Amino acid sequence: MHCGKCGTPNTLDSYFCKKCGSPLEPEDETRLAPGKRLEVVPDEDKRLFSVNPTLKFVMAGYLLTVVSAFLVVAFFSVLLPSVSSLIAVIAGLALLLVPAYFHLKKKLVRYTLTEAKLEIDEGLISRTTTSVPLRRVQDVTVRTSIPQRLLGFGDIIVDNAGTDGQQVILKDIDSPRRHADIMMKQIRRIERHSADI
Repeated sequence: MHCGKCGTPNTLDSYFCKKCGSPLEPEDETRLAPGKRLEVVPDEDKRLFSVNPTLKFVMAGYLLTVVSAFLVVAFFSVLLPSVSSLIAVIAGLALLLVPAYFHLKKKLVRYTLTEAKLEIDEGLISRTTTSVPLRRVQDVTVRTSIPQRLLGFGDIIVDNAGTDGQQVILKDIDSPRRHADIMMKQIRRIERHSADI
């Protein structure tokens, strides 16, 4: 037993310190607190995936537009030889603005799934972010048209159980089934966690 005042070691049956004479109190026993179950809370910031809509249709649009531009230049040079070839080339290049617009539009959309929510970011100058907590998601559906299926992408439809009951659609996602499976696994994990609490 050590003295609480001077730190001198004393025998266990001593009532006073042999050096300074201070009264000795029995040392506290070290007790372990009963084990507490750790609660796993979903991490708001941990990303499970973050994707943009695919550009496969846009690339096909660029290819089609280049072919169309050549046809426009040929049309002007053969059927309207009086029109300057520079005007024909400018008209052909102007067609490229159509796929460029859709390219930019798709690049400005980002879908992010974290452990707790789904986020949809849209816009360039003014950015809009829509957040859907995964605990409010009722169902996740994959929808693919024939052209989408051929090119390996599709839409993911998320049924939101909020007050408005809106559907959130993640459009033109590569490997949509894989991304939908990741989302459903995380939703089930959150449901199991809520049931355990």
